[in-house]
Amino acid sequence: MSTMICDSSAAVLTDDEIAERLGRLTGWSCSENWIEKTYRFKNFLRAMSFVNAVAYLAESVNHHPDLMIHHNEVTVCNWTHVAGGVTEHDFSLAEKIDQLVRESES
Repeated sequence: MSTMICDSSAAVLTDDEIAERLGRLTGWSCSENWIEKTYRFKNFLRAMSFVNAVAYLAESVNHHPDLMIHHNEVTVCNWTHVAGGVTEHDFSLAEKIDQLVRESES
């Protein structure tokens, strides 16, 4: 897994590049100008624990997703704000978030 840290030099990926990279992930999709995934948890407190873990992870790589919380569901939207679209940074963060969930389930 990459330890890429987000910076402003990231290039926006083409639709074909995004589709190819989405094929490597489970449950992520492209919507508008970002990639997104909704995670479901046992309850609200578990969802909030996940949000806090994502916040620490995002801060460590200087790449901050949009997070939407609805009771026990959290939707993560990754896009590179400074680039105005989806970049490699978004897929790197998506992989890290999925890994975070896998580790918490084991």
